[in-house]
Amino acid sequence: MKRAILLLITVVFAIHILNGQIFIVKDGKPSGRIIADQNFRTDKEAADLLNVFIEKITGTKLPVESPSGKFKQGDIIIRGFGSASPSDKSLILKEDGFRLKSDASNLIINGGPGKGSLYGVITLLEDYFGVRYYAAGALNVPETSTLQIPANLNRIENPSFRYRQTQSYNMALDPLYKTWNRLEEPREIFAAGYWVHTFDRLLPSAKFGKTHPEYYSFINGERRPGSASQWCLTNDDVFEIVSKKIDSIFKANPEQKIISVSQNDGNFTYCQCDKCKKIDDAEGSPAGTLIYFLNKLAARFPDKEFSTLAYLYSMNPPKNIKPLPNVNIMLCNIDCYREVPLTDNASGQHFMKALEGWAKISDNIFVWDYGINFDNYVSPFPNFHILQTNMQLFRKNNVNMHFSQIASVKGGDFSELRSYLVSKLLWNVDCNVDSVMQSFLNGYYGAAGPFLYQYIKIQQGALLGSNIGLWIYDTPITHKSGMLNPNLIKTYRKLFDDAEKAVRNDSIRLKRVWQQRLTIQYAELEIARTGLMNDIDYIKNELILFRDRARLLDVRSLNERNNTIEEYCELYLKRNLPNPKKSLAAGASVTYPIPPNKPYDKIADKALTDGLLGGATFNESWVGWEKNDGEVILDLGEVKEIETVEADFLHKLGSWILVPKSMTCFTSEDNRDFKLMGKVIVPEDRSPEVKYVSYAVKSDKKVKARYIKIHFEAVGIGPSWHYGVGYPVWFFTDEIWVY
Repeated sequence: MKRAILLLITVVFAIHILNGQIFIVKDGKPSGRIIADQNFRTDKEAADLLNVFIEKITGTKLPVESPSGKFKQGDIIIRGFGSASPSDKSLILKEDGFRLKSDASNLIINGGPGKGSLYGVITLLEDYFGVRYYAAGALNVPETSTLQIPANLNRIENPSFRYRQTQSYNMALDPLYKTWNRLEEPREIFAAGYWVHTFDRLLPSAKFGKTHPEYYSFINGERRPGSASQWCLTNDDVFEIVSKKIDSIFKANPEQKIISVSQNDGNFTYCQCDKCKKIDDAEGSPAGTLIYFLNKLAARFPDKEFSTLAYLYSMNPPKNIKPLPNVNIMLCNIDCYREVPLTDNASGQHFMKALEGWAKISDNIFVWDYGINFDNYVSPFPNFHILQTNMQLFRKNNVNMHFSQIASVKGGDFSELRSYLVSKLLWNVDCNVDSVMQSFLNGYYGAAGPFLYQYIKIQQGALLGSNIGLWIYDTPITHKSGMLNPNLIKTYRKLFDDAEKAVRNDSIRLKRVWQQRLTIQYAELEIARTGLMNDIDYIKNELILFRDRARLLDVRSLNERNNTIEEYCELYLKRNLPNPKKSLAAGASVTYPIPPNKPYDKIADKALTDGLLGGATFNESWVGWEKNDGEVILDLGEVKEIETVEADFLHKLGSWILVPKSMTCFTSEDNRDFKLMGKVIVPEDRSPEVKYVSYAVKSDKKVKARYIKIHFEAVGIGPSWHYGVGYPVWFFTDEIWVY
């Protein structure tokens, strides 16, 4: 009898784990429970999330119970770090790591410190239950009445980076997106939100600048306090004031243990007083005084962590001084080009030398990597092929925190794919990138996916074959003879046509294809404005289609300076299409009593009278002067009657480009005797938007002239409110009209 009972139990048990599977739900009915400590927040969140999706998949929920007594067949046991038994703690699970372990009866999810148990649940949902979360509003949940897991599962995962951050716009649309992709935000760990560029928040120049200019940078012969200036890091009073402020911040935020004490945005604005210069010269880098100051803070607050930027002027490590263990180095590769991995071009090699230098003296490094075109969000930016290689280099060199600045707005080049892929790499830098990419493309774009995959690969090859660099302040015009040449544009158009046909009966996926196509439409419009525009109607129709699609898809932002696509389209019609009012200076020869600076002198002989206007990236059509005034003389070829002289300028504060202070015009019939025609004063403009502004000198009566001399009075040195405080700034003009 006992033998018969034993045989019956064995048969039932074998059926229950048929084919090595444990049933969680069978035929729409729960087979097990979720066991989780409801007093432990992460475990409760993990249990709730798991049950939500089990119900979405099967139509039923599992009972959720706290640990007590024995486990049953089909139970899923969630044990986060704070609720784990001593034996569980013997697992080598790092911050946010987890283990999925099943046997013949149930599954145990062990979580390491942080959110390990929650991330274990997400991996279970993705890899074993088939849930896919591509982007906000793009969730794919399979439906089945039976849910099962392997009976011999033993999977341990630890993240490649302990802190993982992106800038994906999806996080603002759905809070689950951040959790699902295992991402974090600065406000979660940095005390009171003090995260990068904090000098002026900690020691406001508006409060101390006038009374204590000695607290701020000594630049080019004088103290220059201002919101963009840095600190005098050897000033003892600065250290004491900042220490007291930091102490109060930590006391007000007792759960947070790290704060950023880091330079204001801008380059070359560090203090060069005798004491600071002595340290920096000895260390071979302005990072010398930074680490000197941060080490003092780290010693005063040994139980806290201090993050500081190694950015622009402070990128290179000091020769002798070493950061204390609780000093975090946030190293930024903003100056690097992106067409090849960091080891394969000069800008990347310069950064890698800095990274390797920091890695020799610190194992607490935070890399800020840039994967976005700041000047033209809605523009092709094919850098997928370098992401994994670069991130593996970071991990190899003691990087344990990583911010990938990507996909901040809807409508950027493959924003959703880029966010998805980068989040996978942040978690597992050795994942199969091509498999992840194709899985996303086929899931998110459906039948259009293969065409977009082909588009990515062709564009990548064209970029590499062109030997043209890919820059984070790039413009399509840079690549009009390379990856965006006319033949390739035709190929891209055909691929997008095929992609649209493949999903023409799927309105959701069709709109996703349209959104990505905006980047090629924008590239065509930008390239078109640099030519003669023989078919104006075609350009107008393309512009209208671009604007209407952007409106329909709610794609708004053009660049990081808050310019919109609506503004771009309006301006395109006014600025780039032929002006019906003919300029008397069209084609006029130009000479320069005060010549422009290199490299903006190369096209100076014709750029100001050729009718072609420049763009925001200032690499075509612009003539520029740094620090000094500028002066040009136009030769109209013969004496003409004129009334107005107008010049067009670029306003782009982030690139140290300000409009001139004034513009003065003189006229002459013989190029010797010049008479004053008039002067216009240009008001100061502190707005961050990138824009084009025109100013005109007008005469109240017609003036006879063949030669027109225009003098531009430069701002010269960056004012206290500007990123380039104390340093030379530029002005640019691209066209002069005479009426």
